[in-house]
Amino acid sequence: MNVNLGEYYQAIIGKAIQKGLAGNQTEVIRQALLDYGRKLDDEEAMLVGRAVRAEMEKMKGKKWIPMKEVLKQAGL
Repeated sequence: MNVNLGEYYQAIIGKAIQKGLAGNQTEVIRQALLDYGRKLDDEEAMLVGRAVRAEMEKMKGKKWIPMKEVLKQAGL
């Protein structure tokens, strides 16, 4: 893949190749995309955790109904 991403990004790609982190532009882009994908996954997990904590905080002090009772009321 031979794409000109602009001077700023080309400099970053050149630095990665120069340091031996990748052999060519395509490899640098693949590595960057893998890293970005991991960051997205981490961010999603963090946001889900934050939402769960917020919901648990809202439910604090409220009466909980046992699952058996819920199923009984639902006729299951």
